Parts: sequence; C-alpha cells; structure tokens
Amino acid sequence: MKKRHRWYEWLWIWELLYFSLGFFHILFAWLGLLDFLLPLLLAIFGGNKFFCNHLCGRGQLFQLLGTKGRCSRNHPTPRWMSSRAFRYGFLIFFMTMFGNMLFQTWLVFGGSRGLREVLKLFWTIRVPWGWSYTAGTVPDWIAQFSFGFYSMMLTSTLIGLIVMLLYKPRSWCTFCPMGSMTQSICEWKHRELLHFEEKSA
Repeated sequence: MKKRHRWYEWLWIWELLYFSLGFFHILFAWLGLLDFLLPLLLAIFGGNKFFCNHLCGRGQLFQLLGTKGRCSRNHPTPRWMSSRAFRYGFLIFFMTMFGNMLFQTWLVFGGSRGLREVLKLFWTIRVPWGWSYTAGTVPDWIAQFSFGFYSMMLTSTLIGLIVMLLYKPRSWCTFCPMGSMTQSICEWKHRELLHFEEKSA
C-alpha cells in the first residue's frame, strides 16, 4: 500500500519558497521569524520538539537532497558535532551574531548609521544585494533587519548543506541553535514537572 504523506511532510517547499522570495525582495526575510518563534512556542507550551521532528522545512530539505537527491556521503556525524559543548558553544556564537544584527538594526533606527544593502555570508563575506530592495519603500531599519536576518538564515542553511554533503543528511540538526534552545526548554519543563510531582506525592 502506498504511503500517504501528511501535509507537513511537504514543508521543504516552504524553505525553497522563503529563499526564492527573499532573493527577489528582501522584505520577505521577515517571514523567517516563523522559524524562530514556532519552535520556541511549541517547546514552551507543548513541552516537546514537534517542530524539529515534523515541521522544520530545512531539515526536510536536507533529508530530501541527501537521500533522494543522493547529495550526501552519508558518513556518520562526528561525535564532537553532537556534543553538548559544541552545540551550546555554537548556540552562544549564533546568538551573539543575532544580537549584533539587532544592534546594527538599532543603529539604523537611531539614524547613526545608514542602510547597507548587503548580505554577510558566514558573518564575514559581504555580498551586494541592492537589486532586491528599492530604498524608501519602508523605514530603513525594517530593511536593515531584513538584510541581516536573511544573511543569518542563508548562512545557517549553507552550513547545513556543507555538513549534509560531508556526513549524514540531517547532521545540521545535531547542533542547530533552535534545536538546542528547544531541547533546553523541554529539559527544563521536564525537571519542573518531576519537581511538581515529587511535591504532590
């Protein structure tokens, strides 16, 4: 019997659509906030990693390219890559870069710096991206956030593609910052539940 696919198994299309829309108009980068907020909300209120396991279009895309597309060497993911030290070290680094992006947006909002229509790949390589935005369409700080956020989303996806090529298709998921954050939330909620049950016993 042919396997019936659930609707969320097609969310890899969302990942492709997001980057395609952002390529032609940078303001679509704001849609990426859904991939930031949904995992946290599901972990906080559901106490689980449902987003990571079922709704992550990026993970689905890596799986699709790596298995059906045969783009992955399918070598075992290195143990250090899934270690707690590396995962949370990468999370701290990632959130530092995110904070810096917000600071740059704040500088534009305050008028102390002008809009820079560039992407920063791997947080260092500046790529001009002016064709995707017409100056003055929205306040400069909104556009600046778009350029910064799209840079982070594209960079993290490229890192995921690199480790997909070298190792197992979803090797990125072992140290994904959102996965690390949701894991921490779930562990905290589990400890709180156990503490509550011990007090109630």
